[in-house]
Amino acid sequence: MNIPSELKFTKDHEWVRVEGDTLTVGITDFAQSELGDIVYVEVETVDETLEIEEVFGTVEAVKTVSDLFIPVSGEIIEFNEALEDEPEKVNTDPYGAGWMVKIKFSDASQLEQLLSADDYKALIGA
Repeated sequence: MNIPSELKFTKDHEWVRVEGDTLTVGITDFAQSELGDIVYVEVETVDETLEIEEVFGTVEAVKTVSDLFIPVSGEIIEFNEALEDEPEKVNTDPYGAGWMVKIKFSDASQLEQLLSADDYKALIGA
């Protein structure tokens, strides 16, 4: 199970890369393996400001549809449009080409609520 130590994680199985005042967000290797083959990623919240843990989109796999929750309050500033044509990138490269959105966050203190790699490993029993 790939759980990069430089990333932060949520209890909803999303990963977060902090870059200045911007976050890149995707779903974890564990999440994509549990979901199975990803067939569609929908994010219709670009340019919207959402509160922490609001739904920002959905990911559809062969066997289920799962909501995506914003890890901190902020504005969705970009969607990875490559996923429209190649949603399988979430399966093949969840921490790279399979990223989902970029968020300009508004409350840095919320970052402290994110899980470390070790905390996330404990959550999933890895």
